Amino acid sequence: MEQDQVSAVLTAEGPFASVFLDDSHDTEDADRQLELKLQEIGGRLGEQGVDEATAEAVVTAIRDSEPPVGRSGRGVVAAGGRVVLDRRLADPPATQVVRVSALPYLLPFFSHGSPEIPYLLVKVDHRGADLVTYDREGREVATETVTGEEAPLHKVRGGGFAHRRMQATVEETRNHNLEDVAERVAAVHPGLVLLVGEQQARRALHAKLPKAVQDVTRELEAGSRAPGASEEDLEQEIRAALAGQWLKRLDELAERFRIGLGRPDGLAVTGLTEVVRALAEANVDTLLIGDPGDAEAWVGRNAGEIALDRDGLTAFGVEDGRLQRADEALPWATLVSGAPVTVMDERVDLKEGIGALLRHT
Repeated sequence: MEQDQVSAVLTAEGPFASVFLDDSHDTEDADRQLELKLQEIGGRLGEQGVDEATAEAVVTAIRDSEPPVGRSGRGVVAAGGRVVLDRRLADPPATQVVRVSALPYLLPFFSHGSPEIPYLLVKVDHRGADLVTYDREGREVATETVTGEEAPLHKVRGGGFAHRRMQATVEETRNHNLEDVAERVAAVHPGLVLLVGEQQARRALHAKLPKAVQDVTRELEAGSRAPGASEEDLEQEIRAALAGQWLKRLDELAERFRIGLGRPDGLAVTGLTEVVRALAEANVDTLLIGDPGDAEAWVGRNAGEIALDRDGLTAFGVEDGRLQRADEALPWATLVSGAPVTVMDERVDLKEGIGALLRHT
């Protein structure tokens, strides 16, 4: 998750109500179960001292939204009587979270969110292709059709010189059409390309892409340009491809982190002390976070105002700092600084559940 995805949270004034729940709609009494959860959430928010308008904003946002299909999770953050962040989660959280604090609690958005990877879906055949670009939140942002020459496109049976010439013309037309598509894909792809459609056309297009684009291109079996083609299997394959790409990205971050820690002047640190120091120096390229437990840090209102103790914060000239949980303070400080946050699993050993890739040594 990056700064522009949570800008409304970062500019809002607390206290914040952060709620994460399982809002699955896969049983006959799902509506009744949700209402019971909302009653509990409203009560717990009131017990923690949130104002009535903010508590009501959370409950209303969940109650009035379109019910999900099947298993689902939901995260809502509100402050000042309005919802400032409301997102579906890829998986329901294991436990319900209702938290009121001076800073928003954002970690479940990272750990239960969908892979945030922009991609280009290319539905190809020998006539051309439909190109659909999706942003990292899975929203369709652009569409276009690349149409090549219409005829001749189909080989015919026969023999002799005229027949061979016709076959060659068909191959030439198909080849030219796919070259047009390949040129356009290379120009517009956002980092991941998913190819669907006729197997022969798919593979031919893949081979015509520049090497750098081939390396980020995946062929899917489901889907085609044909009208009425089933989308359910395609959606499943797309989700699997995005998940695989996200795991690859985690592997790459983990390798950078291990290499950085292994060098005296490496671009990685781990442990609360070192990461807080890097944040104070505006030197965090990517925050890696696991489970920091109940660790705490002192923060001010602005980027870079973070320290392990009050005296450290006073050194910045901050007199109205506050002590916050590290799982709130560090992601907030990172996002405010413009750096992304990534929840890291057992790929790396994070001291105190915290690590960071650095911008410079």
